[in-house]
Amino acid sequence: MIIRAPSRLHMSLIDLNGSYKRIDGGIGLALSDPQFVLESEETNEKGFTLEFADGIREDSREECLEKIPNAAEKIAKICDIESGFHFKVLEAYPAHSGLGSGTQIAVCTAHLMTETAGLKFTSRELSTMVGRGGTSGIGTFAHDLGGFIVDGGHSLEEKPGFLPSSASKAKPATLIARYEFPEEWNILLAMPEVEEHMHDQQEVNVFQTYCPIPKTEVEQVSHLILMNLLPFLLEKDIVNFGWAIKELQKVGFNKLEHSLDPHYLPTMQALDDAGAYGTGISSFGPTLYTVFDDDNKDIVKAAEEIVGKDKVKVTKAQNHGYVIEK
Repeated sequence: MIIRAPSRLHMSLIDLNGSYKRIDGGIGLALSDPQFVLESEETNEKGFTLEFADGIREDSREECLEKIPNAAEKIAKICDIESGFHFKVLEAYPAHSGLGSGTQIAVCTAHLMTETAGLKFTSRELSTMVGRGGTSGIGTFAHDLGGFIVDGGHSLEEKPGFLPSSASKAKPATLIARYEFPEEWNILLAMPEVEEHMHDQQEVNVFQTYCPIPKTEVEQVSHLILMNLLPFLLEKDIVNFGWAIKELQKVGFNKLEHSLDPHYLPTMQALDDAGAYGTGISSFGPTLYTVFDDDNKDIVKAAEEIVGKDKVKVTKAQNHGYVIEK
């Protein structure tokens, strides 16, 4: 059995203030490339074994070696699955790159095991079982549905404090909306070289040290999403959709990220100066993104000159979720 799952952009958290009885919330987008592709085979011996197809990066191997057995053990215990499994990672993408690899690895593992056992669970239920999605629901719903996702975060009763998904025990956030992303829009990904990617305890420290962020900025983020980004998306106004992405970098959690790690700002400014409609950062980076169309296709060559040809990928949104091949 093989499962294919999209990567995702996490474009913005919404409310890390909490004055209005909820926290978190976010917007994001499923990507058709890169993908996480995992194969499984049920075995008679207990336990879990793992192998990799040729060409899988070392950092991706390390993440899979940690997250696949961890998720498998949780699912086996919760669902009383006694058989063992052999997994083979066929495709993966860089760990801690801002593309949501952790959630896809864990939830793909859970899907393969429960499908093999004849058990039916939603992606949100499986995310809860394997401990993913405690801050953002973008990875969970991108996995399940594809498209452009808006999630509504958590009530303060369920999650009273500020923590990243990797450290939160809350259930995946509530889905507010899911939209088809225009098929004719292209997405450019750029990964500038950075010395260290922020992840794990570093993320926890950021949330605990700098939250709550100002309420006025939360209000600005909410307005930009509700009255700019979403209407421009539905109207297929790519220029102003890009403008809204650019504006979201100036307020809220995105602004905080850039203040703590300013390495990305010169690259983003260079892309915007080269004609990008608006450049954003996905999660904590290092992946940067912008949307473009036939009128703006020169931005690809410009991006290759700015960050290097091997650091640029052109992709599309994926308007459907995971696929299982039996």
